[in-house]
Amino acid sequence: MDVEPILKVTNLTKNFGNLVAVNRASFKVNRGEIVGLIGPNGAGKTTLFNAISGLYRPEEGTIFFKGMNITNWLPHRICRLGMSRTFQVTRAFTHMTVEDTVRVGAYNRFNENNVQDKVEQVIKVCDLVDIRKRVCEDLGLASLRKVELARALATEPEMLLLDEAGAGLNATELAAFMDLIKKLNQESQITFCVVEHVMQMVMGLCQQIVVLDSGEIIASGTPNQISNNVRVIEAYLGKRAVHARNQ
Repeated sequence: MDVEPILKVTNLTKNFGNLVAVNRASFKVNRGEIVGLIGPNGAGKTTLFNAISGLYRPEEGTIFFKGMNITNWLPHRICRLGMSRTFQVTRAFTHMTVEDTVRVGAYNRFNENNVQDKVEQVIKVCDLVDIRKRVCEDLGLASLRKVELARALATEPEMLLLDEAGAGLNATELAAFMDLIKKLNQESQITFCVVEHVMQMVMGLCQQIVVLDSGEIIASGTPNQISNNVRVIEAYLGKRAVHARNQ
């Protein structure tokens, strides 16, 4: 049985000048889990993602992925090892078609002989067949979210980092997107770490939740444990809310 976590972050610190954006953060993600990373605006969630995925170099700490120390690796090397991500601001290639955008992701792991097979597979899984020839800049937000996910999936990841993928989706779109994540987790055995403000998505998907506040991890546990954690409630709603809740 594989008991080693697929991702282990230890004492990770990232500064921007005098601002400590992430302060000695430590957490792990087990293979096959969907883990949520939550916290107020400015808590350091995306900065932590950027350090894990190689976009930022941390001042301190170590990042292990699949048992390998990937601290300070370049993003493309981390991706080839099996970790991919989406971005908070959708970065689909606006002047390219959906199919070509997915193909860009596939080229990270596949050559010209088999890249099209991967593109076809991902387009079908993400239900993009009907819009595959459309240009990305002509798509609505829900479709763009799926294209962004598809581009990441085309790299054939073992672990996916999703940065606020549910933001801006209506209830129907969010439910469909969550169903897709569950399917990928259960059928394709992809591990997920999800930065998210939409609590419906966090509570509906995640087995474990990690909470950041002012760059520090203040709590971790199951959705039920986190929803009843006084420090978490205080971080989101303030001390008055905690006092009122205890009356």
